[in-house]
Amino acid sequence: MDYITYKNRIAAIDNGEEVGEVTFPERDGVYVINHTYVDDNYRGQGIASELVRRAVEEIERRGGRVEATCSYAALWLARNRGCEITSPLSCPL
Repeated sequence: MDYITYKNRIAAIDNGEEVGEVTFPERDGVYVINHTYVDDNYRGQGIASELVRRAVEEIERRGGRVEATCSYAALWLARNRGCEITSPLSCPL
C-alpha cells in the first residue's frame, strides 16, 4: 500500500488504484478532518486508521490544529490522542 500526500488530502493507493482517502481542509490554522473513505474491498485492513494517523501527523508537522467532523476520525482522535468529543461529530485536538 502506498500513501500519497496532497495539499489537504491523503490517498491510499494499491496497484495504481486509489482505494481510500482522508481530507482535511484548512481555515485559519485549523485543519478539519471531514472525510475518511476506504473502498469496501479494502475495509478491515487498518487503512482508515493509517490514513487518519498520517493526516494528524501531517497537520502537526505543518503546525496546525486538528479537528474532526468525520465520525471515524473523531473516534480515532479520542482513542489515540485522548481528545474529548464535544458533540457526536466533533473532536478538537
